[in-house]
Amino acid sequence: MDFAKTLPKWPVMGVLLTVFSLVGSARAEPPPGYSFQRYDDGLRQAAADNKRVFVYFGRYGCGFCDKTNKVGFADPAVKQAYSKNYVLVYVNSESMDRLTLPSGERITEMQLGERMNTLGTPVFFFLEPDGKQILKVYGYQDPKRLLTMDSYIQSGNYDKVSFSDFKR
Repeated sequence: MDFAKTLPKWPVMGVLLTVFSLVGSARAEPPPGYSFQRYDDGLRQAAADNKRVFVYFGRYGCGFCDKTNKVGFADPAVKQAYSKNYVLVYVNSESMDRLTLPSGERITEMQLGERMNTLGTPVFFFLEPDGKQILKVYGYQDPKRLLTMDSYIQSGNYDKVSFSDFKR
């Protein structure tokens, strides 16, 4: 007897659609109170304003993203420094939302994460206004570490000193 033929098809499909719609509606969120924007919009703004970019790769259900949001980005000094010094970009590393790269190529946020070798979340990038990578940092970041990264970038010494040597 073929078991699949004995199952009622519509109730099973209804359950599956409900589960997938609940999973699909879960969205990763950047920290509240910041003006994060999409990657493609952020790169355009950075080029127009000649301002460096801070890119945050996160995802729904990422415990270290949540902790970084609630502890690191909750600090008023971090908010002031990052809002002033960078075009802020948030990328949901599991999203199928499409972006347009400066080259005109269309890819998803997930594909962008693969190209930038994010391998997990959270991952933070600092970019020059033209999109050239300055620094890449993985994992939970507390306020002290976020402010140290900002000092490193603002000092302009990143082309002379590694971040590891700078923070000593």
